[in-house]
Amino acid sequence: MNEISTLCGIEACAIIYSPNDPQPEVWPSEPEVQRVLSKFMEMSEQKQCRKMLNQESLLKQIIIKGQQQLTRQRNDNRKKEMTHLMFQYLNVGRVYDNPSLIDLNDLSWLIDQNLNEIKKKMTMIQIQEGAPVTENGGERGHMHHAQGPENRTDTIQNQY
Repeated sequence: MNEISTLCGIEACAIIYSPNDPQPEVWPSEPEVQRVLSKFMEMSEQKQCRKMLNQESLLKQIIIKGQQQLTRQRNDNRKKEMTHLMFQYLNVGRVYDNPSLIDLNDLSWLIDQNLNEIKKKMTMIQIQEGAPVTENGGERGHMHHAQGPENRTDTIQNQY
């Protein structure tokens, strides 16, 4: 209990019922358990329930957090994969694997993101130097992709 109290920054106690013993086991001590429980019971019902979890809701939170972490990691891996593919195109002029249409759409999205980032940086530099800011980075036209990864829910841009 000391570790939980210290790690969570709370006052905690434990009451454990055993099937073989009619008397519950308490930690840290019976007077301390009574003090913590009295303090808890004096709180409003809203405060009591605010961060209260049962095992099921705790496990659900842990699962959701794990799923979110997995999604972020998959997105990060996909972005790295597409970055590698982009540099393979730039350095070699071709890709050794046959990229799928999804790969090409994701690659197109990544290139667009990089171009937008470059345009933002160029605009910031122009503003800092007092130079006139050209619209759209000086480009005359911009190609839009009919279908890109932004239309799918499991792609790299979802992390942003």
